[in-house]
Amino acid sequence: MSFKRHFRGFTLVELVIAIAIIGVLAAVAYPSYLAQVRRANRSAAQQFMNDVASREQQVLLDQRSYVAVTATAYFPNSPSAANPGIGLVVPTTTNGKYDFVVAAPAPTASAPLPTFAITATPVAGSFQASDGALTLDSSGAKTPSNKW
Repeated sequence: MSFKRHFRGFTLVELVIAIAIIGVLAAVAYPSYLAQVRRANRSAAQQFMNDVASREQQVLLDQRSYVAVTATAYFPNSPSAANPGIGLVVPTTTNGKYDFVVAAPAPTASAPLPTFAITATPVAGSFQASDGALTLDSSGAKTPSNKW
């Protein structure tokens, strides 16, 4: 009488091959995932910058000038506050990733029309730091053009 024993399970070689395949797939997928997260964070910052540009246009109609916002924390303030803002709350998805400011230089004889420039600067040491600064100005120019 012959007994055949069938062992169920994986051999060590099969297990090592499966782990190697998973490692290769993870090595390819993880950088792509990080790039996608960086693009999503950039998109949230760009959307906020577009909202700021729209609000600045409303402020121009009401006050005949744009409002300079010197720090991310001041955006919710009113335009007439001691630290002026534009009444917009910075989205939580950009907290710790970008610092926002709006420069609104006073008109001069050579540049009589009011202008503004919104800048989103990645926070040093954050995941977005390698992404570079984004700028949107009152004429609609967006820089760097490859990031928009």
